[in-house]
Amino acid sequence: MPPELVLASASPRRKQMLKTLGLPFSVHPSSVTEEVPGDPTPGELVEILAAKKALAVAHTKKQALVIGSDTVVALGDEILGKPADETEACQTLERLQGQSHQVYTGIALVEVTGGKVNRRLINHRVTEVMVRNMSREEIEWYVSTGEPMDKAGAYGLQGTGSLWVDWIDGCYTNVVGMSLPLLYDMMNEMGYPVLKPSFSPENKA
Repeated sequence: MPPELVLASASPRRKQMLKTLGLPFSVHPSSVTEEVPGDPTPGELVEILAAKKALAVAHTKKQALVIGSDTVVALGDEILGKPADETEACQTLERLQGQSHQVYTGIALVEVTGGKVNRRLINHRVTEVMVRNMSREEIEWYVSTGEPMDKAGAYGLQGTGSLWVDWIDGCYTNVVGMSLPLLYDMMNEMGYPVLKPSFSPENKA
């Protein structure tokens, strides 16, 4: 029986990106908390959370390859997640403007065979992003669109937020929510080549 390919994320952006690979898959969002003990680095944090999400869904499957992913924005040593409200979104954008920051996205692949976790592979990518200076009016207008509210760092590179991004250094899809080149390499390493898919065709997101 061919395995089910499962995306353990509610992100519409990750769903859309996975669709571009042309693979049949299902979406099963994970409900794990994003609290992590200690003081992990941004790279460690996104790998831990991606693995938590993938494993939570993997334990509900019989035969599957589960994809978990998590993204954070780092400004120096500080990790910036999704804004809690519009005020926080404005504050985040005020801090990001006029300088570069880093976007970290972790990916975890968890293989389930016979209802048991068999293998796992975890990695992450980093992309440097430069946000140009924004006026207070521009910040308030952008936040009023609602686009920043569900995004780490309070902006969307694939949407209106691109108006204020001067440049990026690294993987574009990593900033959007999941590095497709990294996912491609990881699936090949796990023995699930994207160019020769072997997933259950019945699952379509």
